Amino acid sequence: MRRLHRSALLSAAAVVSALVLQAAPAHAAALGHDADGGTAAAEGAVIGADHARAHAELRRAAEGAGEYPQSRRTASLESLRVSQREANAGFDAAVSGRFTEYFPSPDFGVHLALLPTGKVLLFSFSRVETDPTKETGPTDRIGAANAGRAYLWDPAKGTGPGAFKKVTPPVVLMPDGTHAPRPAPFFCAGHSFLPNGMLGVFGGNTGGKGGSGAKLSFVFDPWTEGWYRNRDMAVGRWYPSVVTGADGRQIIMSGQSERGTGTPTPVVVRFPAPGRAVPWRPFDIPLGIASQRLRSDAPFRNDYPHLFSLRDGKIYGLGRDADQQWLFDTGAQTRTDLPRRPADFRGYGSAVPLPAGFRGPDSVLVLGGDPLDPNTYRLAGGAWTTEEPRAFGRTQDDTLILPDATLLTVNGALSTRDYGFGPFNPKADLKYRQTELRGADGRWRLGPAQRLPRGYHSNALVLPDGRVMVTGDELQQIANDPDIKDDMDGSIELYEPAYLHRGARPVLDRVPAGEIAHDAEFSVESASAGEVRRAVLLAPTTVTHAVNTSQRHLELRMTGVRGRTIGLRAPATSADAPPGYYMLFLLDAKGVPGTARWVKIGKR
Repeated sequence: MRRLHRSALLSAAAVVSALVLQAAPAHAAALGHDADGGTAAAEGAVIGADHARAHAELRRAAEGAGEYPQSRRTASLESLRVSQREANAGFDAAVSGRFTEYFPSPDFGVHLALLPTGKVLLFSFSRVETDPTKETGPTDRIGAANAGRAYLWDPAKGTGPGAFKKVTPPVVLMPDGTHAPRPAPFFCAGHSFLPNGMLGVFGGNTGGKGGSGAKLSFVFDPWTEGWYRNRDMAVGRWYPSVVTGADGRQIIMSGQSERGTGTPTPVVVRFPAPGRAVPWRPFDIPLGIASQRLRSDAPFRNDYPHLFSLRDGKIYGLGRDADQQWLFDTGAQTRTDLPRRPADFRGYGSAVPLPAGFRGPDSVLVLGGDPLDPNTYRLAGGAWTTEEPRAFGRTQDDTLILPDATLLTVNGALSTRDYGFGPFNPKADLKYRQTELRGADGRWRLGPAQRLPRGYHSNALVLPDGRVMVTGDELQQIANDPDIKDDMDGSIELYEPAYLHRGARPVLDRVPAGEIAHDAEFSVESASAGEVRRAVLLAPTTVTHAVNTSQRHLELRMTGVRGRTIGLRAPATSADAPPGYYMLFLLDAKGVPGTARWVKIGKR
């Protein structure tokens, strides 16, 4: 092959770039539309595959902007800003909290994880369509367009583009017949934390057949900020659930298999396989490690069951179908039936392990998933009860445990990609933007409205400073993108709970640097020690599709206060608090938490 001189290569690239920009307003008629087509191949030969894909994105953005013009997106976002301001005018921030900042993000945030460094990992897919009335994700695409992407947001750096760092997943060859390398398509995977703070991510989308399960297995290392690949799982999983057990190993269930949509796998596996040590120290990086199949199976008919490790050390699998509620003993590798849930089928709704004081949770509250049913349902002591309803039914909602043990619901829709006016219609009923708050008395009340309607693929988590990060829903983010042609596809909004508007906050100056054994006494230092009435552990969230298996709230026993020193006792067992990193909050008599510091619970 004849080699091009560097100057000639750059000139050729400039010519192609100019052609792309000229063609974009005309819907790229001369250059084609598909990143996998002849145009991309021709460009790739001159400027490289990555650059060619970027050009293809520009062409698609130009098409989308023509079909769904920028003026419509801009007007929609302004309308939402105005309606949010009007809806929230009557709310007192000290009672109901308030939404504050709203800013662009380079990722849709289909998957979200708060890392023990304080940074937030967001990952999803590259858009294949910029018209929000169409399917924007590569669910059924085969080839290079079916790719993943990931970013870190560092809240300490603010809200501008410089606060984000691209952390692209490893390039893989998927078994789809195209032999096209691309960043791993791990969207719609499942994930949970390992004891060393790393995030295990399992499954993804191979593409085709309505969406096919990938066998991918990765960890993201928050300390090196890189991805590491492990041995593929035995079966593909698209929409699986993952939970970390009391021994620190991850249990992986459900998901559509590699044979395509409509083929859920009953196979249950754990990672890492017994015989391999659980990754414990920050430098214990799983690489090339296998998972192990359990003897018991989990024949969930529908995706993303809610999984929880409760204080008895067993895994509770709460399926979307009322008759698929199961208890798993991973030590004995058995599955037993739990009572049928009172309500019928529930789609994408949330579930929360309710705070239970000094012990780990022993009950779960299931809520959302049915727009016609506002009730909440509690599983405790092997029985279901119908609990206090919310104001209305909604799906795609995210419910969080706050440091003061109250609950917050954000996000929601009528059904998948339907906000009250039909599928793929960005117009939304205002009620789905309204938060709901559950107090210590177990009763719900409506709170302030968020900026964007956020339904399918929406997510939220509690930050160490006590604020709540809300993101997700690519349809709404695209429909309200202030500049559809730039590379900031998504948006993030921040909510300040009421406790941040009730005066001064306790200060946590120092926590132990090493591991804290279960049931051990330890001490922390606080300049406001005399004002502290409670100490709380809050597990970091990793969430997708309204499935959040990682939430956990634990009170710590205070053993004494002497000057600036507060004595505390760690949770009694690993069943109460699975080993790993937690946020430690100090709260005053008014329930106001200070900014958390990270502690690691459990010794090897």
